[in-house]
Amino acid sequence: QVQLVESGGGLVQAGGSLRLSCALSGRTFSGHTMAWFRQAPGKEREFVALIRWSGGTSDYAVSLKGRFTISRDMAQNTVYLQMNSLKPEDTAVYYCAAHPRAPVRPASAGAYNYWGQGTQVTVSS
Repeated sequence: QVQLVESGGGLVQAGGSLRLSCALSGRTFSGHTMAWFRQAPGKEREFVALIRWSGGTSDYAVSLKGRFTISRDMAQNTVYLQMNSLKPEDTAVYYCAAHPRAPVRPASAGAYNYWGQGTQVTVSS
């Protein structure tokens, strides 16, 4: 059974940094696309970043590129999201997601088969 478990969320002041982790288990993730999404209260789930598990190539939401960095540790079966220069508008629940290949619409939450439970990130002003 595939499991994605996020951790690393919390309360941080504006301008600070956090690193989120997503621990993967239950199968071999070779060929998978791993992604981070976020959802603020009253808003739709929003694409943040993705990484191809095997090749390591990545992509970002245009508005977040330069502040957020996605990476993976294949030995630890973990995906990370390093978030710098955080702003109050980054406040959201952050979710890790997985697709067994390369989704046709990689920025769409509906494209992903597996999800973690989410981790809350709160940025105070």
